[in-house]
Amino acid sequence: MELNLNIEALLSRLPLFSGLEPGELERLSQASKLFAAAKGEVLFNKGDPCPGMHLVLYGQVKLAFTSPQGNEKVVEIIRPGQSFGEAVMFMERPYPVFAQTLADSQLLLISKTVIFSELERDQGLCRKMIASLSSRLHHLIADVESYSLHSGKQRIIGYLLREAPEPQEGCNSVVVSLPTSKGTIASRLNLTQEHFSRILHELSDAGLIRVDGRQIHIPDLERLLRFD
Repeated sequence: MELNLNIEALLSRLPLFSGLEPGELERLSQASKLFAAAKGEVLFNKGDPCPGMHLVLYGQVKLAFTSPQGNEKVVEIIRPGQSFGEAVMFMERPYPVFAQTLADSQLLLISKTVIFSELERDQGLCRKMIASLSSRLHHLIADVESYSLHSGKQRIIGYLLREAPEPQEGCNSVVVSLPTSKGTIASRLNLTQEHFSRILHELSDAGLIRVDGRQIHIPDLERLLRFD
């Protein structure tokens, strides 16, 4: 019972399930599994059946596949508060990718049976699910556009600008903390790790950034934004 109460509290704080009634949260929590996964743990493999949707409570998870040549392509990096597996769940098909933790993580797996049941009860939840999937599709289209029309340098600059925190008032410098390894980020941007590192060196030589491990110092955001 205590575990269910904890899960209900966790669910109520997630945007996807905010506004649900206590009874709805209770039904979802009773069909949910809260579990921890160590860094590097594979949550599922390509071809495994999909039992429901996952929510990341803390940590990070990468969704990826391996090419016939053995190269890994990272499709998405899932962060705390984000979910994954909804589309496959609705299609009732096996996973087309594998999922692996990038850090020690805590996740929630919600059974597709109870989600389908709640969707029939609550049109509001249906709209939130559709919005979530539409947002994922929008980002996918933006990724395809970026890979097709933007150079590797433009992709990396765009990534750094998206990850950059808001600068303090009167200051135009920030520090971007890369959420995971450079190799994983390179794969996410459809670049090789060597190409990714070479571009970082070029940006560093131009005085646009300073690299300190996973810390990317940007002395002038506006200058980086204007750089091409």
